[in-house]
Amino acid sequence: MPRLQKRSVSLTGHATSLALEPEFWAVLDAAAAAEALSTAALIVRIDAGRGERPLASACRVFALQEAHRR
Repeated sequence: MPRLQKRSVSLTGHATSLALEPEFWAVLDAAAAAEALSTAALIVRIDAGRGERPLASACRVFALQEAHRR
């Protein structure tokens, strides 16, 4: 089972850490690069639209949708 990788991100001025599997980070990194964004900027955008869903879950759902889209 892959280990979670933790990264720090600043969301609206507050530092937080996000732990995801490496495969999800790879999709998020590629999606951010495709849009000429930093991965942190992409996560800020995901955070803004996640509603009540936990941030890690919202990032995983985004990554799955992105993988299906490609």
